[in-house]
Amino acid sequence: MTVSLSHVGRFLTLAVLASAVAVGCSKKVKETPPAETPVDTGATTAPVTSTAPGAYTPADLDSDACLRQRVVYFDLDQDALKPEFQAAMSCHAKYLRDRPSARLRLEGNADERGSREYNMGLGERRGNAVSSALQANGGGASQLTVISYGEERPVCNDSGEGCWSKNRRVELVYSEK
Repeated sequence: MTVSLSHVGRFLTLAVLASAVAVGCSKKVKETPPAETPVDTGATTAPVTSTAPGAYTPADLDSDACLRQRVVYFDLDQDALKPEFQAAMSCHAKYLRDRPSARLRLEGNADERGSREYNMGLGERRGNAVSSALQANGGGASQLTVISYGEERPVCNDSGEGCWSKNRRVELVYSEK
């Protein structure tokens, strides 16, 4: 049996055409239209967050007397938290628990007495004391950042104990509420 190349060519051409027809006649799959995309009407909506009854909200930072207390004062050369600030630490720790996305920067400060290095270290130890108190009351360590300014950011520039006592502090600064 002899097969010529023209017969093979015709056979291949027919095979290609048959497969093209078969593919073209295959069952069509019904296309599902894409889901509708929301239309921006210009109205802004706040993210929905579920808050338990009694949970703090960002508005409480300005209205709640306990949360408005955002400065902790220290005695001369001390980094131990005074007992009168324990209630404020409890309030701020509860706020941090209620608001997991909140971030709090603890800015430690010292008065002008002592060397720059000593005051930087003292400001950091004071910030760490406040951080420890917040964590002991349930605040999250990942929400807290301690920074020391030493004597670089005084709130009072006079000489004397009345002024110096105002500079021995840790300021609680919320960067995210």
